[in-house]
This record gives sequence, C-alpha cells and structure tokens, in this order.
Amino acid sequence: MSLPTQQQILETTKKALAACGADFDQLTSASSGGAGSLTLRSPINGAELGQVPADDEAAMGRKLDAAREAFKQWRDVPAPVRGKVVQRWGQLLEEHKSDLGELVTIEAGKIPSEAAGEVQEMIDICELALGQSRQLFGKTLPSERPGHRLMETWHPLGVVGIITAFNFPVAVFAWNTALALIAGDTVVWKPSETSSLSAIGAEALLRRAAKDCGAPENLSQVLLGDRDLGAAMVADKRVDLVSATGSVAMGRKVGPVVAERFGRVLLELGGNNAAIVAPSADLDLALRGVVFAAAGTAGQRCTTLRRLIVHSSVADDLVDRVAKAYGTLAIGSPTDDGTLVGPLINKASFDAMQNALRAAEEQGGTIVCGGKRVLTDEADDAYYVEPAVVRMPSQTQIVEDETFAPILYVMEYDDFDAAVELNNAVPQGLSSAVFTSELAEAERFLAYSDTGIANVNIGTSGAEIGGAFGGNKETGWGRESGTDSWQAYMRQATNTINYSGELPLAQGVEFI
Repeated sequence: MSLPTQQQILETTKKALAACGADFDQLTSASSGGAGSLTLRSPINGAELGQVPADDEAAMGRKLDAAREAFKQWRDVPAPVRGKVVQRWGQLLEEHKSDLGELVTIEAGKIPSEAAGEVQEMIDICELALGQSRQLFGKTLPSERPGHRLMETWHPLGVVGIITAFNFPVAVFAWNTALALIAGDTVVWKPSETSSLSAIGAEALLRRAAKDCGAPENLSQVLLGDRDLGAAMVADKRVDLVSATGSVAMGRKVGPVVAERFGRVLLELGGNNAAIVAPSADLDLALRGVVFAAAGTAGQRCTTLRRLIVHSSVADDLVDRVAKAYGTLAIGSPTDDGTLVGPLINKASFDAMQNALRAAEEQGGTIVCGGKRVLTDEADDAYYVEPAVVRMPSQTQIVEDETFAPILYVMEYDDFDAAVELNNAVPQGLSSAVFTSELAEAERFLAYSDTGIANVNIGTSGAEIGGAFGGNKETGWGRESGTDSWQAYMRQATNTINYSGELPLAQGVEFI
C-alpha cells in the first residue's frame, strides 16, 4: 500500500474545488493584503498543497458589516421563501456530493464513505430545515384577563458566527447554517485552519443556491484565519450568536467572552464517551458497535468511544474479540479501496496519543494492542497509527481526560448501577451507550446516564439529523440539528393583545 503523491492529491483537489465553483489557482495566487496566509496541507501524506490568503480583523469587520446589512433584507423574507434557498443548497450538495466529499477526504483524512456520509448530513439538515421553515411556531396561551390574548412569537436573531473543528469540516457548518437561514439570520463562518478548501467548496455551493433563488448577497461568508481571528469574532458585538465547536479549553475562553457582552452562545465541546456491556449483551452486536465507534475516523470524532465498561464475566472474551478485530482493520490512505482507518490530523495528535499511552501504563494500565505508528516509510509528515486497546484497573486521570486519538480504555464492573456511575464520572457529557438484553438495565441506563445522547444496543458514534445533537457538563449544553434546536437561532417574544376595551392589570393589581 502506497500513499498518493502530492501531485495526485493536488489534481484531485483542483478538480473537486472547480466542480463546487471555486478556482484553486486563483485562490492560492491571490494577494494576502498583509494579513498573512494559511498553509494548505493534507494529512494523507503531509505534503503542502499551497497557501491561501488569510483575513485580518479589518476584513472580518467588513464581512460582519455586510452580514448585518444582508440581515436587514433577509429577516423580512417570509420563512417558507427562505426555505427555498436551503432547499436549493441541498440539491446542489446532492449533485456535488462526491466533489465536496473528496475535499473532506483530502483535508480531514476521512475514508470516502465517511466523507460522503458527512456531506449526506448536510443534505439531511437542508431537508429538515426546509420543513421547519413552515413550522417556526409559537404558542397561544390562556390569559387570566378577559378580552386578552397571550402568545409567544419567534423572530430572526441577527448574525450567527460559526466556528468549526477539523474533524467535521462541513457538516457542523450546515447544521448551524441551514437552521440559521430559515430563521432569518445571516452567517459568518470561521472554519478550522486545516479545512480551508472544504469550507470554500461548501460556501461556493451555498452562494450559488442563494443566487439561483434571488436571495440577498452575503447571507453567508467565510473567514479564513487563525485562532486570533476567531477570538476577534467571538468578542465582536456585531455577532449575535456564537456557535463554536471544539475543545473544552476553547469553550472555557469563548463562553465568558460572549457572556460579558451579553451575546448568545452555543457550544459543542469535548466528549469522553463510554459504553457499558452487560452479561446479557449480544457480544457480536457489541463488537461491531465498539469497533466502529472506537476506531472510526481514527478516533477523531467527538462521539468516539473512549471508555469500555464491561461486566467481569464477559470482559476477557470481548477484549479478545476487539483486539482480533483491530488486527483486521486496513490502515492507510483513505484514497485506497478497503481502507478503514486513515491518518491522524497532524503530529500534535500523534504526540498526544503517545503521551496518553505512556500515562496509562504509568497509572497501571496494560496495552493489549495497537498504539504504534505505521507507514513511516511512505511519508515523514503523515501520521498513521494502530488503534489501541488498553485495560485499566480503574478510571484514572488519563481516562478522565479526552485524548483525540484511537485509544479505547477498558474497565470491568460487577454492579450495573456502579457501571452507570462510572459512565457519569467524567467532566464531559456527550454520548454514551449500553449493550444489554435486559429491559430494566436499558431503562435504568437511559434514566441515569448524564450524557446528551444515550443509546441502547448501538455505539456512541453516529447520530441522525432528526434528533437534537449535543451534550451536558463540559461538553457545553449546546443543541444543534433536530427537534427544537431552531429556537437557538431566533429571539422569543411574549405578546399580549387587549381587545376588551378595558385595562385590567395582571394578578388583580389595581392602580387607577
């Protein structure tokens, strides 16, 4: 198995980007205007593909001003008409699913099926948002005063600033943007520095959709820059809602800054997800759920399975099965047929994984399999690793810390309620799962697991658009995509209409 050359990746990049409506050569030859540039690099082989000019704070200010002007027009467009733009975007995403998926593979290192799945998430949220555009409903409430009507209404909020991470370079943008647009908001998007091309491709398709529907310009704009530029956007009062996806450390910085200026914030942060495997579990089913959730995307999902809590009676059997399954996983370039585990995003991720494995051993853990770097003869700057399984005597400090790499810590339990407590005994609260055939165990788990997503007999990774996505505790208390998450992008008003001809006060107060 060999990695593709820089030229091969470059040719694929140019073709995919052109199909989405952007010119690679034009982008990389543009002047930076003194703001510096971002290096384009693929984790597939570590090679540099070029550079794109970055935005400075002045450019950001112009884009925010343009977004506020566009909002003044967009908020007056009827919501079902706004939905037509999102519908058209979904159609274009369907037409260019493979093109945008190739950009995701090149920049995030995802295997093609996962990259295509990410674009499918964008298509799905467009479909959901289209339907939601006719259902931005409020409630009519009974008034205690005769001749009065009490109701709640929802109104466009303003400018939504979106910050996304490298591991889902386009889907999270769409989760936020599709709902923000039907809510009547405009969007300014700061993608990860490692995902510039994916962002440009996704944005080009959205701009085409807006133009096709005769919508105002600048409904959505991309900011290319580093963390400092993102921090500047977070602090800017022209941004009404900041929706940020990233680490807990990032969330600790974003939350207080937005709160200080009385803005609104939606945070999707870390996950340290666990699955409990009970004695009654179907171990074949559990095995499949565990292996994908733990090793898929090279362990670089926020919903990746990081802790496996197994009943002592089946622990040895299941660990042995997982180790054998890991030995069959094809590790290599995501551009090769049959590959199941692609690269880590960069050297920092590899170093973090190695440090975590050393800490696990120091804290009493035993590495069952994996953890080694492979394909080092193919590219010095690409980081492919064997997914690791580590048996731990208890939930030590390293287990409670999220390492964004394919490490699965295994712990045993004897009492089910103690296993649920172990599931909850981490600062993060995104996703969890239980594998059991006992109804009572399943119901107790759903009642007491403190994660925002809790599953029975499926893994922790993978979520449908129809359900709200998000977590609790240090994961950030944010909710995106399904159910009532549209409300985060709107402002609520309570309205009282008096048609009585009198002026009775609430609670029986008498004044005049």
